[in-house]
Amino acid sequence: MSGGVDSAVSAALLLKKGYEVVGVFIKTWHPDFLECNEEEERRDAMRIAAHLDIPFLTFDFEDVYKKEVADYMISEYKKGRTPNPDVMCNKEVKFGAFLKKAISMGADFVATGHYARNENSKNFPAFALGDIGQGTHGSQNSLNFHLLKGIDFSKDQSYFLWTLKQEQLKKILFPIGHLKKIEVRKLAKKFNLPVAVKKDSQGICFLGDINLKEFLKHYIKEKRGKVLNEKREVIGYHNGVVFHTLGERHGFSITKKNPNDGPYYIIGKNIKKNILIVSQNKNLINSPAFALGDIGQGTHGSSNLLNFVFLIKNVNWIHETPKLNKTYTAQIRYHGELLSCKVKITGKTKAEIVFQKPILVASGQSCVIYDGDICLGGGVAH
Repeated sequence: MSGGVDSAVSAALLLKKGYEVVGVFIKTWHPDFLECNEEEERRDAMRIAAHLDIPFLTFDFEDVYKKEVADYMISEYKKGRTPNPDVMCNKEVKFGAFLKKAISMGADFVATGHYARNENSKNFPAFALGDIGQGTHGSQNSLNFHLLKGIDFSKDQSYFLWTLKQEQLKKILFPIGHLKKIEVRKLAKKFNLPVAVKKDSQGICFLGDINLKEFLKHYIKEKRGKVLNEKREVIGYHNGVVFHTLGERHGFSITKKNPNDGPYYIIGKNIKKNILIVSQNKNLINSPAFALGDIGQGTHGSSNLLNFVFLIKNVNWIHETPKLNKTYTAQIRYHGELLSCKVKITGKTKAEIVFQKPILVASGQSCVIYDGDICLGGGVAH
């Protein structure tokens, strides 16, 4: 129970269906140099629990979050990669440490306010399995579960959940996954929840809407480097290639700029040489001709690769392994375009993703594979 409207409505719906509900607030690590509103969020969570007349607990996972999420994110950026801390937060904290502790304390399930769906092999929503609230979860052990996109595609969070496994899905409920956000807001008002009109949280899991570059500068030393255009001419400078991501148009200086110039976009990165490549033509990101001769590609120390094929590692397939010649869709960033692809398994934890058009993927990004609305799993771009 985060103190937000989604987890509050989830708790209210569970109560309505007959579950015995305990509200749990997760305490995590927060750096001293950032404003922290954790106590405010915790008070909101307590108010929700009091309104619903349910027990309230606080679990302290500060060490887990610091090691598995924050330190991981910093380490990946130091290496010039583009990690997804929200994926690690869900894996290690919400459905790692929290799930284990809740089950060890006697919980039958854990429920969260994620916009995702969890259905078993008989296409029966997991949320409905325990409607009578009598711990009927034992009958689920022989079932296979599918992770599906939330009904509200604009809020869908299945992208962050690709690391989930069958033994976890058997214990997880997503009470609002079948609802649209507007419906959740209406239910919050119907249940008279104290956070019914509270704004949605933004930004990194638990850290919130922070300035990522400023955050990273506390842990990664700045290093001045060159900014090149697509002709390999030096046209400016930056303070460290690791602080930048593809497609950005801010955070670097252009010293050779004409009055009629438009914005410059980052279209390539060379980690070893600490070089950014920019262009006024954002479409060059997807240009095969540019990729072939770019100093930032392939074996020259690049953090990104434009190609029809790329590798993913640390692969997790939730329900079944993708079929060799079947066409799926891949998503390589949250709310990113769904791209047609095929999947070739190359090892127990590795796979090749073959696209129908050349795609630019940053090393470290999560690549999630879908079969329609079903999230098959995914891996980390390598």
